[in-house]
Amino acid sequence: MPSDTRILIVDDHEDTLYALESALVPLGYQLGRATSGDEALKQVLRGQVGLLLLDVRMPGVSGLEVVRYMRRVEQTQHIPVILLTGFGADHELTTTAFGLGVADLVLKPVDPWALRTKVRYLYDAHRRHLALEREVRRLRALTGEHTETAAHPRPGLPHPDARVPTQRPMGAHAGELEKDRT
Repeated sequence: MPSDTRILIVDDHEDTLYALESALVPLGYQLGRATSGDEALKQVLRGQVGLLLLDVRMPGVSGLEVVRYMRRVEQTQHIPVILLTGFGADHELTTTAFGLGVADLVLKPVDPWALRTKVRYLYDAHRRHLALEREVRRLRALTGEHTETAAHPRPGLPHPDARVPTQRPMGAHAGELEKDRT
């Protein structure tokens, strides 16, 4: 992830933006701000956003609509999102948010220590994931695998939350592995 990648904080209330920025400044990351869903989408689509702190209820484009759009666009679908709400726990909101792949749903007022911990973990994990993808592309280019045909494209790294299936040697069945040991 480029060094100018930042955490984008989105809320339609200036006092909330200021409080969130104050809570995150000690982390030393670059911070950006937006006061509407439209403005947030524009910044995310321009690139350089590594994490989004997003208010759920805003005039115009809501936080959930921003996330729905981001998940449909390849370049933004894996950006971690922390949704913020001041309207208390809501089962429907929680179900919808996590169904869209939101990393967390945080109630306002926000505990600064807990927010810093979540942000540090998610932002750093996203940066490591992107660094691994770049390294895989670089290694594939070095080994000549970049000449594969479009009919057999090699997928990128799975999302960090993807489960890794257990693997067996080619053609091996459960009984064959035991026979080889004797």
